Amino acid sequence: MAGIASKHLIRIEDLTVDEIYSVLENAATFKEINTRTIKKLPTLRGRTIINMFLEPSTRTRSSFELAEKRLSADSLNFSASSSATVKGESLLDTAETFDAMKIDMVIVRHRYGGSPWILAEAMDAHIINGGDGIHQHPTQTLLDLFTIQEAKGRIAGLTVGIVGDIYHSRVAGSLAPALKMMGARPICIAPPSYQPDVPEALGAEVSHSLDEALPDLDVVYLLRIQGERAQGLSVPSLREYATVYGMNQWRMDNLMKPDAIIMHPGPMNRGVEITPEVIADSRSLVLDQVNAGVAVRMAVMYQMLGGEGDVATAAR
Repeated sequence: MAGIASKHLIRIEDLTVDEIYSVLENAATFKEINTRTIKKLPTLRGRTIINMFLEPSTRTRSSFELAEKRLSADSLNFSASSSATVKGESLLDTAETFDAMKIDMVIVRHRYGGSPWILAEAMDAHIINGGDGIHQHPTQTLLDLFTIQEAKGRIAGLTVGIVGDIYHSRVAGSLAPALKMMGARPICIAPPSYQPDVPEALGAEVSHSLDEALPDLDVVYLLRIQGERAQGLSVPSLREYATVYGMNQWRMDNLMKPDAIIMHPGPMNRGVEITPEVIADSRSLVLDQVNAGVAVRMAVMYQMLGGEGDVATAAR
């Protein structure tokens, strides 16, 4: 069983290319386990994991919780509304409190970039970044890579268009450099107001026209406009944005490659970046991404915590 050398997973760059492929390989085994009637393995029995979600989440939080249960870990769910943070306790104080409890791993999601580093400095536990501000979301990227590899048979050599509010997206912040690491060609497609300040730092090309880029794309990865971080729209209107950058039936039928796939990390703004008919199309892999989330996060935690034995052996 190949482990992960880095103690923490805060940025996708904490992993080597070989480690990423190892996670994807183990995730394939865990995906098969998740189709069984009994989905539980004893591989992380006795390990204690805290889900510290200080920002709302549906897919990430629920998939981590399911992954922990299926690996037989003991888990504790921690949220801001039911903790001492509402009384003014700092993130550092919270980290030191949990460290005194001898926790093995913390999954942290926070609205401020850099929060996972605070935990990593203050705790002896392994830290996994479940999304920090507009910085990164590495396990989302791993499940996206898994979905792409399963659908296309490879990652290297593919052209992937990341379309939408890239500036405020932590998903783009980890996906673009990961694609570059894996030998793919990422293109950031957005109006200038939603492009990153230094797109070359992500290893991506830049385009301001979805219609021009679409015929070259093997993967169309759509992002929502993140009003909660953007402090208002950076485009004239959502209707105009949808007209120029939204993925609709006409673009899918007339501009997109027949074998291209469509992805979205969720939550989706139906009728803005993606229309209902596109979501329902067989080339849309949004639910495949959700399905991959549990298996990939099982693989990451298993490899970081040194699970008992080889995955394939444990799966028998």
